[in-house]
Amino acid sequence: MFIDFEKYIKTQADLTDQDIKLFRDTAMEKTLRRKDFLLQAGDVCRYKTFVCKGFLRSYRTTDNGNEHVMQFSPENSWTTDPESYENHTPSSYNIDALEYTEVIMWTKKDFDYLFEQLPSLKVYSDRLIAGNLARTRQRVFSAISATAEERYDEFMKMYPGILTRVPLHMVASFLGVSRETLSRIRHTQVKP
Repeated sequence: MFIDFEKYIKTQADLTDQDIKLFRDTAMEKTLRRKDFLLQAGDVCRYKTFVCKGFLRSYRTTDNGNEHVMQFSPENSWTTDPESYENHTPSSYNIDALEYTEVIMWTKKDFDYLFEQLPSLKVYSDRLIAGNLARTRQRVFSAISATAEERYDEFMKMYPGILTRVPLHMVASFLGVSRETLSRIRHTQVKP
C-alpha cells in the first residue's frame, strides 16, 4: 500500500529516500470495505488520510435525514475534516468508503512532526491547501451563479469516470440538484 503513496508523493514534493522512510515510519495503513466509516459525525477527526486505492466520500446529514455530499476522494487524493482535525472537536461530517478502499493515515502529532522535519512537505501542503480552497470557492460560486447543467459539466471535468463508481443520488447531492434533474441533464446531453 505504501508504494502507491511513495510513487505519488515523489511527483509532488522534493523528498529524499530518508524523507520517504520518515513518512513510512509515522504512517498507519488501513483498509475499508464498502460502507465502512473512516469518520462518523460526533467523533473527533484524528487523522490526515491519503487514498491509495478506492473511493471515499465526505458528507453531512441534516436533521431530517438528507445527506449532502461535500467531497469525493478517489485514488491519489487526501481527505480529513480540517476543523475537527485541527481543533480536536467533534466532527459534523461522515467519511465513508464507496468501494473497497486502502488508505494511509497520519495523526496530527505525526504530521506536525513531518512538517518540522521536511520543509518541502510544508511547501507541498500549502500548495494543496491553496488548490483545495480555490476549488471550494469555485464550487460555492457555481452553486450561486451557474445552472445545474454548468455545475454538472464542471463536476464531470473534476471527476472523470465517476458515474461508473458512484450512485447517481450521491452525484445529485454533491451538485445540489434532485436525482430527477440530474437524470434530465444526463439524458439531454446524450441526445445528438
